[in-house]
Amino acid sequence: MTRPSASSVVTLGLIQMSCEKNLQHNLNKAIERVKEAAQKGAQIVCLQELFRSQYFCQSEDHSNFVLAEPVPGPTTEVLGEVARQQQIVIIAPLFEKRAEGLYHNTAAVIDADGAFLGKYRKMHVPDDPLYYEKFYFAPGDLGFHTWKTQYARIGVLVCWDQWYPEAARLTALQGAQILFYPTAIGWHPKEKKKFGKAQHEAWEIIQRSHAIANGCYVAAINRVGHERPAGGDGIEFFGQSFVVDTTGQVLIRGSADQEEVLIAQVDLAQLNITRTHWPFLRDRRIEAYGDISKRYLDDSSLPGS
Repeated sequence: MTRPSASSVVTLGLIQMSCEKNLQHNLNKAIERVKEAAQKGAQIVCLQELFRSQYFCQSEDHSNFVLAEPVPGPTTEVLGEVARQQQIVIIAPLFEKRAEGLYHNTAAVIDADGAFLGKYRKMHVPDDPLYYEKFYFAPGDLGFHTWKTQYARIGVLVCWDQWYPEAARLTALQGAQILFYPTAIGWHPKEKKKFGKAQHEAWEIIQRSHAIANGCYVAAINRVGHERPAGGDGIEFFGQSFVVDTTGQVLIRGSADQEEVLIAQVDLAQLNITRTHWPFLRDRRIEAYGDISKRYLDDSSLPGS
């Protein structure tokens, strides 16, 4: 299989799938979907957050720590061989065991020759009903990064990171042409009727805004299925994975309830066109942004107080 490397057009593959309790089943299915994406022309393929398992963070359960593994480790080794055979870049979000008692929500980046390029550890860790991630994950300590893969320079952020413009900006400033957001987000069934539409739209709009503000492509990959690993009502994951262009226009969007392999082409030459017409990076007043590093600006810290 020969793939062009000089073209400015890159084909993305988003793997939107449901997950079962059996880890090996999920891995096998993910590999099948990755290969399907490659056969459809994908050059960079991204899996959803914590794709090897169901979303176990719905409860605080010490037994779930056995789901973790080293990164790099057994899963990246298997996916590295798939990447090499298919000549594709793979983004693999995993539950990382760093040391005894120290775990992260991590995304591994594997290049098209099968080489492990590095990893991103989720920086923003939520703690909400059925999203008890602070129980499991230490905050990321590797900062924001980009990787020059065989096909594009990419940045990876994970789920809760998607709500923070600072994360998108700092990754874009390192040259990211495409921002990937592997995700596990859904509805509380009892809230869906009242809040579901607004929740989904907010999730999509904030990420589309990152594409606009930074003049880059954004790809969000979410799971589907109604999972109840802790019993109760569980979470109804709403899928609707999507890719948007440098002006925030949706190029492709998945369904809310079906497993899908989404394929979208992006033209990296568009970044320069967008950024010269909408010169947000040029006009940034970086000398005036020092307070962004503060938690909050209390009245006493404001001029004239």
